[in-house]
Amino acid sequence: MHVRPVCKSRPIPWNKGLLVGQKKPLQPKHVWSIRVRLEVAQMWRDLSLFNLAIDSKLRACDLVRLRVDEVCSGARVRVRATVVQKKTGRPVQFEITEQTRTSLEIWLRSIRTTGSRHLFPSRLHARPHLSTRQYSRLVHRWVDSIGLESISYGTHSMRRTKATQIYRKTGNLRAVQLLLGHTKLESTVRYLGIEVDDALNIAEQIEL
Repeated sequence: MHVRPVCKSRPIPWNKGLLVGQKKPLQPKHVWSIRVRLEVAQMWRDLSLFNLAIDSKLRACDLVRLRVDEVCSGARVRVRATVVQKKTGRPVQFEITEQTRTSLEIWLRSIRTTGSRHLFPSRLHARPHLSTRQYSRLVHRWVDSIGLESISYGTHSMRRTKATQIYRKTGNLRAVQLLLGHTKLESTVRYLGIEVDDALNIAEQIEL
């Protein structure tokens, strides 16, 4: 008697029906539009988080757990800061621009009264700081507010935004690698989505 084999159902892929892959960086006009909306609404936490995300180019896990003493020297916001990355254990430096410092100074007036060590404390008592999931929701909210398709953007969009502009204006991959804290230049190339034509254009500008 022939016994038919039992067919096991295959698990449904987690990304079935979802758009995955590299998230788009924001364009300068998008950055400006989001900043204006947040400032007009006086959403100082969101504005500070948005500005610092652009400046720092940090991964979400490093951004949300920033401490006050990592960006401040006494009562003043620093011009530059250094953070040890959770993923690599390596330090990375970033600049804090004037507009970011201004928004942070306003936000700090609120959180200093709470005694929080973290720059972006969670509104949930069980957590010391904003979670990456909460941060992701905020990013989608910001993108939605200016009419972009939020599915095309995410927390990595924030990390890639300034890095992409630096590369486009300078072509300096090594500088971008250092700013992103990548250990290998190949990682920076993949992260920025650099095409072969871009690489050749850079090579043509170098004479030996």
